[in-house]
Amino acid sequence: MLDLRPEWLVTVRRLLAEHVPDAEVLAFGSRVNGTSHDGSDLDLVIRDPETPDRANAHLPRLREAFADSRLPILVDLLDWAQIPEAFREEIRKGRVELVQLGKIINSPDLH
Repeated sequence: MLDLRPEWLVTVRRLLAEHVPDAEVLAFGSRVNGTSHDGSDLDLVIRDPETPDRANAHLPRLREAFADSRLPILVDLLDWAQIPEAFREEIRKGRVELVQLGKIINSPDLH
């Protein structure tokens, strides 16, 4: 389950669709594992399914878009290609997919 207000999720999905339309986006951390509080950030990792080990060139613009958005929470963006395999395994264990191969996911896990 993703602990995020519906109106915030709309903004997150819109920005992801605009800036990383062909990526896979996974949410992880406290907003997924049930330990979030009002000040918790949203942890997202961006993965290009075609070239998962190459850095994503769109991340700087996406970071800027989130910073300029009216979201009242911080969004921490990571690049799958830039994180160690051990951290990838931790993310795989407890994550919620927001975007899969360029398609926005409307899952019951996204609250």
